[in-house]
Amino acid sequence: MLNKLAQIVRRETKALVFDQYGTIVDMQSGLVEMVTPFLKNKGWSGNPNQFVTWWRRKHFEDSMIDSLIDNGHTPYRQIGHRAVSHVMDRAEIAYSQDDVEWLISCIEKLKPFPDVIKSLEALKNSYRLCILSNGDRDMLEKAKKYIGFNFDLTISVQEAGAFKPDWRTYAEAEKIIHQKFGEIERSGILFVANHAFDCIGAKAYGFRSVFIDRRQRPFGESPFQPDLIVKNFDELSDILT
Repeated sequence: MLNKLAQIVRRETKALVFDQYGTIVDMQSGLVEMVTPFLKNKGWSGNPNQFVTWWRRKHFEDSMIDSLIDNGHTPYRQIGHRAVSHVMDRAEIAYSQDDVEWLISCIEKLKPFPDVIKSLEALKNSYRLCILSNGDRDMLEKAKKYIGFNFDLTISVQEAGAFKPDWRTYAEAEKIIHQKFGEIERSGILFVANHAFDCIGAKAYGFRSVFIDRRQRPFGESPFQPDLIVKNFDELSDILT
């Protein structure tokens, strides 16, 4: 038996909007798998998982700086190139610009978590299913064949000119969804992410939100708490269908 809030969320939701990197696709494990032979060939004896963590943290930091400066949006790929270069300098790895470009291209080839596609198939008959990602338009387009599921909409934050959790990204997504589907208003949009910052941004804007807590971490004390916390996509589809 669902609790009262879960029942209300299921009744009122018309569209699910998913973060892509780390929510739909397994970014950490996928990148570790791809960079491990690369780092071995470079003669680096460090931990590939740590390398990817440094990379992702630097990318996130530089993305947030870009939005806060608000002096024109820098593409996700370009920020990625800078972040990877920084990390390889930190690790004292010799590299070329071809290496940098190849590493960022790996993001386009990431596969979904094992539970994702089955759950999306269960949800698609009841809801509009959309992506809202910090990735560039062309990166998201290239990723589609590796994800293997046809979302109703794939929206890049390039449309808003800022990175999530800037409020403009959620506002632009709402506008695009409303233009596409008409009948869906803000109160009917449920945002789903594996990242607390993204859930906080969406909730602060006015969406309902779901935190996918795969790693069993505390959400924190933000006043913008998620409406639902689930351990994976199986639990999400069980609640919503």
